[in-house]
Amino acid sequence: MIVYKILIVDDHLVVREGLKLILETNEQFQVVGEAENGAEALPMIKELHPDVILMDLNMPVMGGLETMQELKKQGSSIPVIILTTYNEDELMISGLAMGAKGYLLKDTSRENLFRNIESAVRGETLLSADIMERVITARAQQKDSISPQNEAARLTDKETLILQAVARGFKSKVIAIDMGISERTVKAHLTAIYNKLGVDSRSQAVAVALERGIMEM
Repeated sequence: MIVYKILIVDDHLVVREGLKLILETNEQFQVVGEAENGAEALPMIKELHPDVILMDLNMPVMGGLETMQELKKQGSSIPVIILTTYNEDELMISGLAMGAKGYLLKDTSRENLFRNIESAVRGETLLSADIMERVITARAQQKDSISPQNEAARLTDKETLILQAVARGFKSKVIAIDMGISERTVKAHLTAIYNKLGVDSRSQAVAVALERGIMEM
């Protein structure tokens, strides 16, 4: 059996201990370290080589977004799942745009925690419908401050429709049936969208498109 190493980065001891207790109920996961902030976590990441990082957004010294930026500079491919609360919606789009593999509310269920980690290990991004709705709502509230899209990242009408369907949670097969095209064509359009936006996942594409004002919901 493969055991996945988890690093927890959060400035609240009760959150770290709670997550650790939950993860220890599943023999597939091993908590290899805990850090109170990004500055403390970075050397631990180099030393421990975790398979997944569970990271808070708001932390003293170095927050989650700053830490993700530093990891990106270092060329790290370790998946990061953001730990969030109900009052941090404005940061969610930025986190997704930087490649977060998912968002978890700190009071999430045991099953949802395991599901998100398993998805991240596979290189996939898992976002629940309520989280995606919050991302879209946050974007709508920021609308006036977003600059218009540039020509290089302009999506075609069909690409926009496909990305809007993705944002609503529809799978490629359903989108293909609804648009009267093949599933392979949908995937080809998604690849083109990824290339235009400089991303590599569906949720990242949605986040970047909303952040840049390229797509409206």
